[in-house]
Amino acid sequence: MAISIYDLKPRFQNLLRPLVRNMAAAGLSANQVTCFALALSIALGLAVALFIDHRRIFLLIPLWMFLRMALNAIDGMLAREFGQKSVLGAYLNELSDVVADAALYLPFALLPPFDLWSVGAVVWLAALSEFAGALGPMVGAPRRYDGPAGKSDRAFVFGALGLYVGIAGTLPAAAFWIMPLLCLLMAWNIVNRVRGGIAQGRRNHES
Repeated sequence: MAISIYDLKPRFQNLLRPLVRNMAAAGLSANQVTCFALALSIALGLAVALFIDHRRIFLLIPLWMFLRMALNAIDGMLAREFGQKSVLGAYLNELSDVVADAALYLPFALLPPFDLWSVGAVVWLAALSEFAGALGPMVGAPRRYDGPAGKSDRAFVFGALGLYVGIAGTLPAAAFWIMPLLCLLMAWNIVNRVRGGIAQGRRNHES
């Protein structure tokens, strides 16, 4: 089994639970949180791309990656624990993650030593990874979150890259290999999610 930062999610949720209760009491919905996180992700991605020469703007990436992970946990908790699950919410949850990831990753294509091909491949495989995970329920399995290089892991990598660029102003030439490595890890991730979904689906059908 591949290790992922996602495995720490239950502890993270426990820390957020008092805040989630207050948000639910204030009338905030899971879908509102999801749309808010998506809008800010797109806005930040555009801002970084437009002001790429001002390297300190990359310092917003790690900060937002952490806050976005918190918001993703919050919208899920609001949906599950406060009776806010909906068909629209399920679509928003899956689609917004893919769009937000693309918006936050693509500005790095403008940053040497990366290019559009390497970052574009990461964006494409990230979307395919989430698609593979979301297909679990279609075969009688739960939604799959197998690693490596799941959403939380990718957020850590791009957050670390943003922090480095924001402080140093540039990346070393050797950093080029980060994107191909992420692609290899996500290919492994996709295989794990498909195999895990098939195995779980078969067990559920047999029981």
